[in-house]
Amino acid sequence: MRRAALFVLILLLAGSAWTAPQDGPVYRTPNQYPVLDEIRARRDSMSAERDSLIQIVRDSQAAESEARKDASQSLRVDWTKIDRPDGPEDFSIHLPHLPPIAQFMTGTCWSFAATSLMESEVIRLAGHQVKLSEMWTVYWEYVLKVERWVEQYGESLVSTGSQSDGLLEVYERWGAVPHAAYPGVLFDDGRHDHDALHAEITAWLDLCRERNIWDRDHVISVLRLILDAHLGAPPVEFAFDGRTWTPDAFRVEYLKLHPEDYIGLVSRLDTPFGEFCLLDVPDNWRRAESYLNVSLDDFTKVMKRSLERGYTFDVGGDNSEPGMDGQFDAAIVPSWDIPAAAINQGAREHRIVNGQTGDDHGLHVVGWTKEGGVGWFLIKDSNRSSRLGNHKGYYFWREEYPKLKMLTILIHRDMVAGMMPVD
Repeated sequence: MRRAALFVLILLLAGSAWTAPQDGPVYRTPNQYPVLDEIRARRDSMSAERDSLIQIVRDSQAAESEARKDASQSLRVDWTKIDRPDGPEDFSIHLPHLPPIAQFMTGTCWSFAATSLMESEVIRLAGHQVKLSEMWTVYWEYVLKVERWVEQYGESLVSTGSQSDGLLEVYERWGAVPHAAYPGVLFDDGRHDHDALHAEITAWLDLCRERNIWDRDHVISVLRLILDAHLGAPPVEFAFDGRTWTPDAFRVEYLKLHPEDYIGLVSRLDTPFGEFCLLDVPDNWRRAESYLNVSLDDFTKVMKRSLERGYTFDVGGDNSEPGMDGQFDAAIVPSWDIPAAAINQGAREHRIVNGQTGDDHGLHVVGWTKEGGVGWFLIKDSNRSSRLGNHKGYYFWREEYPKLKMLTILIHRDMVAGMMPVD
């Protein structure tokens, strides 16, 4: 470094200027390789031709798939040969309930069914007709789901589905509100669409898992910001019937609802009858072991007996059968599946174990009648299929359908007197 600096200093003192040597350096345009350019052009042409052929094949495959879809047919019952009720008004037992409400683009049938049950119970217990908020329950159920998700370090299901008895914990912990106080939808048309909501919740939980964020208060605080943005912030108090209410006071004093008065029933062979057991389905994310296991005979008897005594109830189970047809507002188990007389505890268990009977949907049972010499249940439904026929939001189920295909009943405890375990 010293010798270089000394050399520069000598040049400056001598007044000399640097002169480029005769051999450069100079700038010029890069070398060109036409042959390589031709090879590249050939390669690009071959690639474009290949991509074009691929696209032609894929377009053809897509067209064939769409044509098969358009030409496909569903295996269904021939309803022209089935005697069934003409409409809800034909049911000899037709218990009070509010009009059916659509769940639209949500997986929250469980809340619509449970809320409808509570509305009928309010009519029975308090004499009030009150449209209750389904989304109030959905909001707080998400909070409960994510609380457990944090406690289990991400090993607990957070989905749009749940069980109808989830409403009981929400009502016990946070009370209840009318729909007018919390509609839970921010779209002008009032139609629910939870795809973006659930995607955002999933993205937040994925980030928490990736970054090892397990502080419950922090995780829940962000979750509630997401819920508030999509559903609206739930009220702390609200005006109703000339008074300002808190949700808890409204549940107890006005609605007369007590969550501990309701119980879930199942009918399985893997647990002794008369004992409580786990409902082992994904939507029982609580892993609750609070379901009373009863025989199939009791399971079916309690349904009709409850309606005869003025009690409606919820059912949850399988709605993906060829015998369930929204275009005809009806559901049966066709004889070419299994004859009604052959449905027993074993046939039911076999379909649960092999996955043919799944936990698809929740509904509210509000009536009963006889038609064609057999019993039919009147079902209030929030699902889109129940709006395909003439009676929007209703199904008529022949008595063997819930006997074979429904996994659970949510009902008032008065209706299971004598079935409970003896201490």
